[in-house]
Amino acid sequence: MLTYTIRRLVLSLPTLLFISLVIFLLLQLAPGDPMAQVPLTVPPEVKQKMREALGLGAPIHVQYWKWLVQFFWIEPQVFIDWLTRDSFLLGWLPDTNLYNGQLRVISWQTRSPVMDIVMQRMPQTLWVVGMSYIVGILIALPIGIYSAYKQYSLFDQAGTFVSMIGFSIPPFFSGVLVIVIFSVNLGWFPSIYDTTHVVTDWASFKVQFNQMIMPVMVLALQTTAQISRFMRASMLDNLNQDYVRTARAKGLKESVVVLVHVLRNSMIPIITVIALGIPSIFGGAIITETLFKVNGIGQLLLTALFANDLPMVMTLTFIFAILIVLFNLIADVLYGILDPRIRYD
Repeated sequence: MLTYTIRRLVLSLPTLLFISLVIFLLLQLAPGDPMAQVPLTVPPEVKQKMREALGLGAPIHVQYWKWLVQFFWIEPQVFIDWLTRDSFLLGWLPDTNLYNGQLRVISWQTRSPVMDIVMQRMPQTLWVVGMSYIVGILIALPIGIYSAYKQYSLFDQAGTFVSMIGFSIPPFFSGVLVIVIFSVNLGWFPSIYDTTHVVTDWASFKVQFNQMIMPVMVLALQTTAQISRFMRASMLDNLNQDYVRTARAKGLKESVVVLVHVLRNSMIPIITVIALGIPSIFGGAIITETLFKVNGIGQLLLTALFANDLPMVMTLTFIFAILIVLFNLIADVLYGILDPRIRYD
């Protein structure tokens, strides 16, 4: 397993480099000009100097190489310095000073380092999108297990109906619907997410909890619908296997048969679905974050696209690609842990 993991990590490097090149070339072909938002009163020679300062005058291969050096060499140095000085590891690791003022990946829109902006937006995305994913999984797994065990029962039919609703209704409709019902008509929850709110005590935690309920509800509905259907199908496939009849013939309790033997084998395909969905947490939920004014990664990517901020779009897209490759590897490793029949030689 260790040899397989190391081999996959090594092979992922050229894959990621190819992905980064494809993303860079596609963004270069995208229409638009970052100088389009500059006021018309700015003289053309000043605009030209601004373009050169942003690196737009260099050849494409020079721009790509510059971004690679900044992303893979300079940004890790900044991250290591942050870990040893300003993070929770303060006092555990020796202080480093690797970064000495080299040019980082700069956003064309804000003129600030891209990774600094991403780290500022990440907590809001994890609060809302990450919590909704966890809630969706915790609800979906029991529903899928019980629906499969009680196939065609009233509970199974109700679960199928709710899942179809979750699959069918897009977030831009369900988000507006819950705002109208729970915020406008009932006045239970705020319709706008306050990103400046800080949790310091129990009262502030309740405020944070109240403003998270609606966006988490909208996102968790989709997660629950997807994973519960996969869980039900996987459980039904294993409940009819010979080893289940053998376990019951040996006199094992029904709870042991279902929750130990059947559940462990049924979780193997579900691991892939859950693992591949985790990168979407860090990618944010563009529509939901925009509806509820959550100042997260999804909204950041949307504003960067509208502003033609290529460094921001390039960096965010490549981070998503890294997460997808990483969690693909994690899913494959968990396969071998859950199913001893799987061996990577």
